[in-house]
Amino acid sequence: MWEDTGEESMVTQRTSVDEQHRLKEIPAVQTIARTLKETAGVAPVWIYEATQEVLADIRRAVRKGASPPSEMVIRRRVSERAHELAKPHLRPVINATGVMIHTNLGRSPLAPEMMEHLSAIATQYSTLEYRLAEGVRGSRHEHVDHLLAEFVGAEAAMVVNNNAAAVLLALSAMAHGREVVVSRGELVEIGGSFRIPEVMALSGAKLVEVGATNKTHVSDYERAINQETALLLKVHQSNFRQIGFVKSVPRLELVRLGRRHHIPVMEDLGSGVLLPITLEGYAEPTVQEVVKDGVDLTTFSGDKLLGGPQAGLAVGRREWIERMKKHPLARAVRVDKMTLAMLELVLRWYREGRGEALPLWRMIRMPAERVKERAERVAHWLHERCEGISLDIVEDWSEIGGGSMPGARIRTYVIALSLPASELGQWERALREAPTAVIARVSRGKLLLDVRTVFDDQELLLADAVAHVYHQLRGIEGRTTL
Repeated sequence: MWEDTGEESMVTQRTSVDEQHRLKEIPAVQTIARTLKETAGVAPVWIYEATQEVLADIRRAVRKGASPPSEMVIRRRVSERAHELAKPHLRPVINATGVMIHTNLGRSPLAPEMMEHLSAIATQYSTLEYRLAEGVRGSRHEHVDHLLAEFVGAEAAMVVNNNAAAVLLALSAMAHGREVVVSRGELVEIGGSFRIPEVMALSGAKLVEVGATNKTHVSDYERAINQETALLLKVHQSNFRQIGFVKSVPRLELVRLGRRHHIPVMEDLGSGVLLPITLEGYAEPTVQEVVKDGVDLTTFSGDKLLGGPQAGLAVGRREWIERMKKHPLARAVRVDKMTLAMLELVLRWYREGRGEALPLWRMIRMPAERVKERAERVAHWLHERCEGISLDIVEDWSEIGGGSMPGARIRTYVIALSLPASELGQWERALREAPTAVIARVSRGKLLLDVRTVFDDQELLLADAVAHVYHQLRGIEGRTTL
């Protein structure tokens, strides 16, 4: 039988004493924070928070057997972390993925020319709910509703904070406590927990499913109509496509059916587009076409194919828009002054015939040859900066993204960096964490940079960021700016 001689207890005791000794060598939070308060160049709150984080990490390492670093090293770590904490969490990045409406990266960007007006609205008082001519209270709906309605040919329009809110508000105002007929093939989920059946339930409307998943006929809708039917709903398949043995009811047929039975027809377009667009045989209906076909109410997004800020837009017959504006839920989903200011400028560009000058449409319309020229320019700078870098300009595809026009692609050219497989993930992460963050794409064993989604004034920044990572990962000292 094994006998405890006490040696193990002595070793444990010595280890505990050594650990306590090493822990006592770690400076106090106040000592480090006080030293850096005048020299770090950031607010004290970030210095204290950084000091606590760094010292906590050191204590954990010491308890695992490590020796504490010197006070100079600790101060450097704290200073670096404090500067990280002091930076705004929401910050700009370079989108080199080729996905134009990138949901994770803020969807559609706005034009720099708009910033002066937006800055004035943000930093000064404005006519948000005030009529200068009469000197009385106005409505925030007045700034953009008429612009949108006139451009698409609708009687009236309304803006809320996103398309999900527009659908929820419309169903609540038009069909609460009554039935809404919709095809089973259109019971979509659009990201997160936005599902048509669940939104329908939340609105208080009663869902009536008709047809099959792949095929729905106008007769299916007609059989479902009764005295409790408040609305015929059509949901555009904006984030997926059905192919093969499929059939859906064209909106014109649905509108004619609704007219015969005196029932309004609503269509949720999802993305919504104001300019004609056809890619790879994929044609997206414009909002104007839907309104012209007689749909009573149409909802769509402001920050997707429209190319504006996050917003939900509803256009259609005045009686339904007015009912939505008077609904109690309208206040809960209304937009703020910045959204209205941005959306007004975007819609004015459309009214002035400058819609294609919006950043999103410049990307969409940019010829592949122009993208290639820009890629070659960035590649030239990289060859000058990074001796031995292996890259090629290759043909590829850009995507619309944002759940818009699924499967539609635009021919493009990308900078393809040839790297060992073991370094691909390291490079992709290093670019994300670079001083100028770059979001790249890994495909077919290469790191790809698509400059279609890189703005002209970001080309040098992109080259600088790639060169920075190249030198960093290879331990090369060299210029880090062009």
